[in-house]
This record gives sequence, C-alpha cells and structure tokens, in this order.
Amino acid sequence: MNGCDITLSNVALTALPSGALWWPDMCLLCVSDLHLGKSERLARRGGAHLPPYETKDTLDRLSADLENTNARQVVCLGDSFDDLDAARGMTEATRLEISRLQAGRRWIWIEGNHDAGPVEFEGEHVFELPLGPLTFRHIAQANGHGEISGHYHPKAHVRTRAKTVTRACFLVDSQRLIMPAFGTYTGGLSSHDPVFDPLFGVDARAILTGRRALAVPMPRNAERAA
Repeated sequence: MNGCDITLSNVALTALPSGALWWPDMCLLCVSDLHLGKSERLARRGGAHLPPYETKDTLDRLSADLENTNARQVVCLGDSFDDLDAARGMTEATRLEISRLQAGRRWIWIEGNHDAGPVEFEGEHVFELPLGPLTFRHIAQANGHGEISGHYHPKAHVRTRAKTVTRACFLVDSQRLIMPAFGTYTGGLSSHDPVFDPLFGVDARAILTGRRALAVPMPRNAERAA
C-alpha cells in the first residue's frame, strides 16, 4: 500500500498515501474532512463556481481504500459534509454510493464544525470516539494523549534540490496525530503555522501524501522548533 508505519500509544498504524489512516488490528480505516458537497455549498452562498465533481472523486478514492484494505470499520473524523444543507442535498446517486460503501461495515460519523449535529445517513453519530488507548475527535485538544484528529488540513512545504514541494500531510509525534483532509476540494494550513506549536513536540514528523507516504521532520519555523 506504500504506506508509512507509525506507532501511537503503543498502537501500530499505517498512514496511507491517499491521506487515510489504517489500523490493521481493528480492521479500521479513518478519513478526515471529506467536505462532500463543497462545490454546491460555495455556489449556494454566492462563492466560486467550481466543477461539481469533487464528491464523486472523493468517494471514488475512499472506495479504492476500502477495497484495498477490506476495512470492517470506518471512522469519518468530522466535516464529512461541507455543511448540513450539503448533507441534506446529496443526490440520490451519491446517497446510494454512500450506502454501498457502508454495507457490511461499522460506520462512525464524528461531528465536525461544518456538520455539527447528526446527518441523515446510516451509521453511528458521535461527538468523539474512544477506542482502546486512542481517541478520535475532530479538533485537537491540549491534553490529547493518544488523540487522532483532523480539522486543520495540514500541509507541508519541503525543499528538494530543484524546487519546494507542497503536500497534504499527517502530523504526528508521541502524543497525537492530525490527519490531512481527504476531500478533493480542500485547502490546507502550513505546518509552519503557530497553531501547531503547542500541539507538537520536537520529535514531530510530517508524513507526506502522494504516490507513497513519506515521513520527514515536521517543517516549522526554526525559532519555534528550538
């Protein structure tokens, strides 16, 4: 799967190149910030008119990860829908595709800031999910030992010999992991941003998404990392 193996709270996990997280012992796949329906929400609110294909593309990539892992449990880590109206406005074809992906699996929707409140889809709807030594929630907390969260859509800027490459990434240290956004139409927050300073220690790594998951020291401002 070209993933990167990591350990959090003595749990073996694999960061996948797609931006999904695989917990093999629990047969669990976790994705964050799908933001389904974003193009419709932007158009509805008078914003940019983007090609309305991101929901299908996001679900196609999720389907591929489910097929490759044969996951029996799925955790959607919040902001699965760009807002509650977008969730209610999903086409019948999209609803059928989500139902197909859910079939035979335990499916947990965690509440995000964009989709606060239960969405009208099958599955469990929770604010956060404690599971063994780990806790899945949308937004990181200061004392979040063993925490897996999303929300920030982290991206890392990494210099190569020829250029600077920007990739969506996982951020992880011995305490917590912040997931990249899985959705097709999602921006990102640089790992240099000071919001991450109190959350990550000097041992933090960024795991870049792409053709393979690649771990590098977490890029950050040198004076903050000292």
